[in-house]
Amino acid sequence: MRLVYFGTPEFAVLPLQALLGGGHEVIAVVTQPDRPSGRGRHLKACPVKVEAEKSGLRILQPGRVREPEFIEALKAIHPSAVVVAAYGQILPAAIIHLPELGCVNIHASLLPAYRGAAPINWAIINGENKTGITTMLMDEGMDTGPVLLQTETEISADDTAGTLSLRLSKIGADLLIPTLKGLASGEVTPVPQTGEVSYAPLLKKDDGLIRWSKSAEELCRFINGMNPWPGAYSLLENERVKIIRAVPLDGKGEAGTIVSAGKDELIVGTGRGRLSILEIQPPGKAVMSVRAYLQGRRLRAGMKFD
Repeated sequence: MRLVYFGTPEFAVLPLQALLGGGHEVIAVVTQPDRPSGRGRHLKACPVKVEAEKSGLRILQPGRVREPEFIEALKAIHPSAVVVAAYGQILPAAIIHLPELGCVNIHASLLPAYRGAAPINWAIINGENKTGITTMLMDEGMDTGPVLLQTETEISADDTAGTLSLRLSKIGADLLIPTLKGLASGEVTPVPQTGEVSYAPLLKKDDGLIRWSKSAEELCRFINGMNPWPGAYSLLENERVKIIRAVPLDGKGEAGTIVSAGKDELIVGTGRGRLSILEIQPPGKAVMSVRAYLQGRRLRAGMKFD
């Protein structure tokens, strides 16, 4: 099958590898333009571009997928189908209706739950027990197209957006091949979405601000859901620190106030219960254990996270 693949982050790498190993002809890979990164603000290629370069694939990086020149280039390729995995732009109707078999999207939720840009993060933050992968035939709505195949996975208390994303990427890669085979043969029939609709809006950097008035359990889910990006953060002694890992504890304490700062423990009050911080990241530094963070810092009970 002649395919064009749209994808950008690490989540989209394994499905691309699956296509290359599954006998399909990936005639082009479409990904986001290189972005400035790091302190030097040097241009950096996204993970999908790096993978495509390894395989010698044709790479297209339009600034906007609605550009007429880009759409004409796709028409000249004549793909049988388009596969989309976390590309980062909304495809216009001119692309959605271009290929004979349509555009297949790998979405990281059990649609119609968590339509939108950040389904993995919000499923963790909201305390869902399970999520999954949906392959769907795209239409012009926001993740509203008919379902092709679905696979579930449980969300554990230790899952972060990073660990869950990696697992869902593997599930998506495994589900993609039978989806395309069934779509081509007619054995997989698009089925309209049914059930309760929910949404997972795009996260911004400032969305990681910790609201200490929430319960300790809610804050743990929030921290996990924001890891690795944008990161859950708060201010302590005028430093913007990221909290990477924490566990909830019983007991009382004023929200955002340090209850205990010992040799290897940092316990903070919340709206309900207490939070024991296990890993933390000071500005400009690597992630470290709370024990390493406390060395050389004169933290004490009564100090507050702002």
